[in-house]
Amino acid sequence: MTKLSRMTKMNALPGTPRWATLAAHAVPLIVLPSGLWRLALTLGLPVAEADDRGVGQLTYQVVLTVVAELLAFLTLGLVRCWGEVFPRRLPFVGGRPVSTVGATTAALCGAFGLVALAGWFTYAAYAGLGQGAAGTHTDGPVQEVLLYVCYLPLLAWAPLLAAVAVAYHRRRTGRYDVRAVGRPAASSCV
Repeated sequence: MTKLSRMTKMNALPGTPRWATLAAHAVPLIVLPSGLWRLALTLGLPVAEADDRGVGQLTYQVVLTVVAELLAFLTLGLVRCWGEVFPRRLPFVGGRPVSTVGATTAALCGAFGLVALAGWFTYAAYAGLGQGAAGTHTDGPVQEVLLYVCYLPLLAWAPLLAAVAVAYHRRRTGRYDVRAVGRPAASSCV
């Protein structure tokens, strides 16, 4: 195995479909541009015009960025061993198996919540809600294109999360196509 192939190898549990591994690794990357856009706005870069630049607004933007990226990274747990057994360093639950139903339900609820948010923001944009209100708005076509380029990838978050969650559930409950994935090996996490 060459050095480059070792560096680009995506670690996943045996029996995880390759597409699910790629999708799980893509989620944090598709959330990143919107976070960088918010951080640029927080730092005062000319990505948009912000009316209220108080400490509360700046804190909100940083916290939202960090929380969104952390939630996106949780998708990796659906293809990694920490999605099967809680890490030992966690108090109370360390070393215990992760509930398949619990993890799948949480992931699918998250995907549904993302679809609901996308639907609401689409409705608000087309209905003209918030137009002319105080807040953040773009000044010109360059800022508007940058906003779309940074935020449109978020539309892929919900379907990718739902697909990885279904693959996780199928892998953990033994409901998968053996011919497509191969025989699952014993988990290295136990």
